Amino acid sequence: MPDPISWQLALPYLIAALLFGYLLGSIPFGLIITRAAGLGDVRKIGSGNIGATNVLRTGNKGLAALTLLLDALKGTAAVLLAGLYGPDQAVAAGLGAFLGHLFPVWLGFRGGKGVATYLGVLIGLAWPGALIFALTWLAVAFATRYSSLSALVAAVVVPIGLYWLGHVQAAELFVLMSLIVFIKHRANIARLLAGTETRIGSKG
Repeated sequence: MPDPISWQLALPYLIAALLFGYLLGSIPFGLIITRAAGLGDVRKIGSGNIGATNVLRTGNKGLAALTLLLDALKGTAAVLLAGLYGPDQAVAAGLGAFLGHLFPVWLGFRGGKGVATYLGVLIGLAWPGALIFALTWLAVAFATRYSSLSALVAAVVVPIGLYWLGHVQAAELFVLMSLIVFIKHRANIARLLAGTETRIGSKG
């Protein structure tokens, strides 16, 4: 059982790591990039999301790829920088980055769905899990061309894979994060069940 005194001493550092991760994760790269490219507000097209999948609906694959990269890297950076102070701080910062992308303070707490940042946190905490995610996502995307379904299936597989590989603390974190991914994709799930979900590469 953890020493209560040690826990009380560690708590401020965990909160600081969580807040650091949140602020880093809340940077809305998709919105910044599309505006800088003269494409306007990405929230006014497609799903209204600020993530790479919606940026792709602008027709600019390069900007979508850049959005994906930066949204992932903010999760990885949060984990690696906070990890300099300890593994618990790395976990807290990773969760903070994920929540920051979902609920950015700069956009009235209306952000993305967190898949790229989820992957970035995974890279920082347990890279074999990121490989599991990527392979699962690619396999489902190739078979169905549904980005949302690919993410949802990968979000189920990742915690199982992490636990099987012995990354127990990371597995516990990603159970929570995967649950949030499902909640954020509830509209997509409804469209998948209705057969009206937009496929990868489609506009609108």
